[in-house]
Amino acid sequence: MDSESRAAAGLLAAMSRAAATFDELRHPFVRREPLTYFQPAGWTTGVLFTLPDGRMVRFSVSFAHSETFFHVSGEAMVEERPLVELPTKSTESIHEALDLLDGHVGEVVSPARWLLDQLLEEITET
Repeated sequence: MDSESRAAAGLLAAMSRAAATFDELRHPFVRREPLTYFQPAGWTTGVLFTLPDGRMVRFSVSFAHSETFFHVSGEAMVEERPLVELPTKSTESIHEALDLLDGHVGEVVSPARWLLDQLLEEITET
């Protein structure tokens, strides 16, 4: 297998890991739906939660490719307000980009349960 084929296989594996990690993200009191979409030269995956008051909370990571760089970003947003906003990181190396992607997934998912609990608490206080 040549290096481009290995890179493509690595990207597919990283996409699968990211989607699986977001698929495991659940909260007992909040409705959820998976989020994955493809755009030219990139994709986004994550999960969308709907709070009891109707607000949408999105946890996601994005991966894109431009002429010579790979770009990785991640975020958690409630409506338009950022809860977690990771700066977009760019690299020329596909292997470094895949490592960045794995790290971004962890940084977005790890505080998710706590963030959802905080948002639910805000609703009950009003």
